[in-house]
Amino acid sequence: MKKSNQSINKKEIMKKNVTVLGGIVAILFSLSSCKEADENKSEMKNPTEAMATNKKTVAMGSITMAEAKEKTITNLQEAFNGESNATARYAAFSKKAAEEGYKEIALLFKAASYAEKIHAGNHKAVLEEMGVTVKPATIDVKVLSTKENLEFAIKGETYEATTMYPNFLKDANTAANQLALISLNYAYKTEKKHKEFYEQALAALISNKANTLPSTYFVCPTCGNTYETTAPKRCGISMTSGEKFVKINSL
Repeated sequence: MKKSNQSINKKEIMKKNVTVLGGIVAILFSLSSCKEADENKSEMKNPTEAMATNKKTVAMGSITMAEAKEKTITNLQEAFNGESNATARYAAFSKKAAEEGYKEIALLFKAASYAEKIHAGNHKAVLEEMGVTVKPATIDVKVLSTKENLEFAIKGETYEATTMYPNFLKDANTAANQLALISLNYAYKTEKKHKEFYEQALAALISNKANTLPSTYFVCPTCGNTYETTAPKRCGISMTSGEKFVKINSL
């Protein structure tokens, strides 16, 4: 396993994944279009036709591709700010959990903080690739009890997984911005897992079983995908080799 302070070239990682993962995202959106077409008893479209149909629909709808491109820049900046805050917030929550004797929860927060840092770096790399000067994040961290911190984290991850990132992905798809789709999709899928981890941790804390939670986490250096206990052969999101994962098992 490589150390957590290993330097990662974000732009190169993003570029290498454009062809494969960009295609996957496009196919997912095209499948959605196909499903709607089938329900309307229309002929099923291939990915290229689906994308073309989407562009026509956008042109007639409430947002144009040009507007979507501008929104994607704004969305990425917002996501960068949010992930930067999450990085600092979860690091602070980790320290608080350790102070209160919840080592396992402290390790979870530490792993999540590392993952959010990767998301922030990916979003920033995409913005820079687009020629945008990234505004520094405004950090605002408030630390309460570990129970309250978990509740706050669940609320934040729920918003990102059910509202923020799905909307940002729609805009990026309309803008046909493959790099943005990849970075946003990385974060979207990871936040859904973090939400589940936090819910499990809160339930364990409430039932006085926090010490039964996992004490080892593995974080994908490409997308931030987080695994409990053991690393996979390859990341389920970015296909990065498990040998490159960062191991989090100490505070």
